[in-house]
Amino acid sequence: MAVQLMRAAAMPGRVLMNDRDPGLRGEAQSTFDLTSAYNEHGSALFGYAMNTLRDRSLAEDCVQEVFLRAWRSRHQYSAERSSLRTWLFAIERNVIIDVQRSLQRMPRLASPELLEDVVAETTDPLEKLAVIEGLAKLSPEHRAVLVDVHLEGLSYAEVEAKSGVPVATLRSRSFYALRAMRDHLKEMTTRNA
Repeated sequence: MAVQLMRAAAMPGRVLMNDRDPGLRGEAQSTFDLTSAYNEHGSALFGYAMNTLRDRSLAEDCVQEVFLRAWRSRHQYSAERSSLRTWLFAIERNVIIDVQRSLQRMPRLASPELLEDVVAETTDPLEKLAVIEGLAKLSPEHRAVLVDVHLEGLSYAEVEAKSGVPVATLRSRSFYALRAMRDHLKEMTTRNA
């Protein structure tokens, strides 16, 4: 074991593949040369990531993560089970899956062209305040008819049954309440303009 550690320390970029089992057969099975692995397989790994992710910076990060994971799990690699290339591509497949999952969780930004066509359907908060203010200025009888008929959607017959006020009176109150609201809203728009 000490001889292998000294040999690994003397060769920069080379580390033991399995620090726990020094009895592996052959130099190829007992060392992991990060530099040569990157030189031999880095471009193929980058090409695979680029074709899958369609983003250069993500592909570069992916290849970096592959070699980081390979370095961390170097003791698990066995040349008897698979080649170094196959092992690195298996790691990269897992890295790409992780990247794609993280991309699905992130909100996507829309292109500026798409945003220009979308019309915002928002109401001005001042409009709501003006309606509330206008309703507050009405008499309780006029406000009740307006709320029941035009906001709650009840028919005049239902309001008559509920309040006991004749339909003709309810229609008259509704007419004057709507006219007062219209005048109030016109006044508010001219004041805010």
